[in-house]
Amino acid sequence: MATANLGFEENLWKMADKLRGSMDSGEYKNVVLGLLFLKYVSDAFEEKYIELKEDEWADEEDRDEYIAENIFFVPKEARWSFIKDNAKKPEVGQLIDAAMVAIEKENPSLVGVLPKSFARPELDKTRLGETIDLFSFKVGDEESREKDVIGRVYEYFLSNFASAEGKNGGEFYTPSSVVRLLVEMLEPYKGRVYDPACGSGGMFVQSSKFIKEHQGRIDNLSVYGQESNPTTWKLCKMNLAIRGIDANLGPHHADTFLNDLHKGLKADYIMANPPFNIKDWGGDKLKDDVRWQYGIPPEGNANYAWIQHMISKLAPAGTAGFVLANGSMSSNSGGEGEIRKKLIENDLVECVVTLPGQLFYSTPIPVCIWFVSKSKAKTGKRDRDQKILFIDARNEGHMADRTHKEFSDEDIQRIAERFHAWRGTNEIKYTDEAGFCKEVAIEEVRENDHILTPGRYVGLADEEEDGEPFEEKMARLTNELSEQFAKSKELEEQIRKALGGIGYGI
Repeated sequence: MATANLGFEENLWKMADKLRGSMDSGEYKNVVLGLLFLKYVSDAFEEKYIELKEDEWADEEDRDEYIAENIFFVPKEARWSFIKDNAKKPEVGQLIDAAMVAIEKENPSLVGVLPKSFARPELDKTRLGETIDLFSFKVGDEESREKDVIGRVYEYFLSNFASAEGKNGGEFYTPSSVVRLLVEMLEPYKGRVYDPACGSGGMFVQSSKFIKEHQGRIDNLSVYGQESNPTTWKLCKMNLAIRGIDANLGPHHADTFLNDLHKGLKADYIMANPPFNIKDWGGDKLKDDVRWQYGIPPEGNANYAWIQHMISKLAPAGTAGFVLANGSMSSNSGGEGEIRKKLIENDLVECVVTLPGQLFYSTPIPVCIWFVSKSKAKTGKRDRDQKILFIDARNEGHMADRTHKEFSDEDIQRIAERFHAWRGTNEIKYTDEAGFCKEVAIEEVRENDHILTPGRYVGLADEEEDGEPFEEKMARLTNELSEQFAKSKELEEQIRKALGGIGYGI
């Protein structure tokens, strides 16, 4: 199913532009996303409200009816219908601030999370009213919640904000295709799940969906996350609260490298899409950090700092799956090659998957997924010591729209099944497949200078036998080539004549 184009991102972006005025990006981003959240919770509430109103035995104003289904109770003065009816009034800013306060009062998990800055003088109230009118579509009903609309829109916004400001868009929501692939490969049924760069919480949302789809219990999962951007941290709190996911995101936003909020945590599953190739990550202040067991990461690139941070958080039987830029598989700059060598020689790398381009809204950069485990013997049933699985998935996926690619359910199943077969955790017998996957001994990786690029190992796909006898095929091909040579000679003569006719004979 193609879901890249939800149909209203562009309208929302126009709305953001309407509100911008003299405000800087950070300010109007808060305002727009705050309105989006208000519409989101109101949509969910009103959908349930209508359902209860049609039931003669139910009370549509009974708060418990909503709490029981993880829907926030929205008091009358905070409902979108009320806000929309008052959108043209000069005091609309005060009404929205009051709505945020009222929602927090009714829903303790949101206290201190919602923005309350709509009444300030620099926010143009006419534009604010026009923006409210633009919200004519649903973002929080059941169908939209299934699609994780709030995260998708946030991804789109961050990429546009970053583009408009000339930044590299390194901080964004991970596309659902990539998150689903990670979750299906890791299978987080129960235990501690950690994301050190959790963004708007997409990894946690998909983990909870995975558990529900496999008839598990969401309360068997303990969720830990950290996020450095204050706006994103708040959105993550909202995003998870909406879904009834109880998460420990720390008491505030914080930089994972400089202020680790989960010291001592040992996670069963780590899933992350850390920002790629960060230059200014504070490495100069962390030279002697205990996390750097395999070498000091270069100050100019955080990739190997992220890898080692995650390894330091793994439980003895834990696995980390994380997205990195393709350069991480082969880079030798700043000592990265030596760190990668130690990771491989210590048998920590389980699997590397290369992904197709155009999966992300905010960057065309090609990416890969690493899977790292403390003990291969504890993560599967096949003997995989001193071996690495390489999967080349660059040819998987389909164009969901003109610029974005997505994985189908079949694509995700194909990759995940092969990984599980290799681990020995499903009923399928693992076999290499030329051009797609190969189990490689560490000694072969050593011979290739510890480079982890799957394309180097999996080879080319076998061509299908077309059934045409060799002699017939060669006769046909040479005949075609002879005809093409004759045509080429004819064209050459025409060009010579044309050039001679204007005095440029050759």
